[in-house]
Amino acid sequence: MIKVRILALLSVLALLLTLPAIASAQSVPPHIFIGNATVNGLNAPSGTVITAMIGGDAKGSVNVGSNGAYGPLHVASGSGSEITFVLDSLTASETAIWEQGGASVLALNASVSGGGEGGAAGSTGSAGKAGANGKDGADGSNGKDGADGKNGANGTNGKAGADGSNGKDGADGKKGAVGPVGPAGGGAVAIFALVLAIVALIGVGAVYFLGKQNA
Repeated sequence: MIKVRILALLSVLALLLTLPAIASAQSVPPHIFIGNATVNGLNAPSGTVITAMIGGDAKGSVNVGSNGAYGPLHVASGSGSEITFVLDSLTASETAIWEQGGASVLALNASVSGGGEGGAAGSTGSAGKAGANGKDGADGSNGKDGADGKNGANGTNGKAGADGSNGKDGADGKKGAVGPVGPAGGGAVAIFALVLAIVALIGVGAVYFLGKQNA
């Protein structure tokens, strides 16, 4: 917005320098001002009259437009160099030094002092930028567990698994206890019994062979 105003101000200056009729009608080029005006920190109401004063004399005036913008304000030379600015009946805190053919961007700020009635309210300013997002809130407590669902239908039996490998042979069992020693046999009786057995076998054999021959 300020750039547009500066371009407009430069255009006005160019016209002042290029039009001989205007230059001849005004022997001393004025000092030109543009900018914004506020009252008590708010944009000055539209239509507020800004008057430039030098040595107690009014040397130029302009009305405030929308959003507190003013200008161009042409200030003629006077009996002095310091310029004060009056917004209706309030004196701005800013001053300037008059320059022949000068062009300045100047923000003017005035305030109502004392307990008198305040001026008209300024126009509402444009909305500010959106604020940053707030931090995430804390996690809520966990809810209770829900009831168990019903059992699903039985699935089909899976295929039989492969046979496992044979296990290792078990360790040999411990040896059994030694049995008791048997009673000692009689020596002579055993020999006699053995002789009788041999004789019996010989007799049986003889009877067998005699029976074969008679047949």
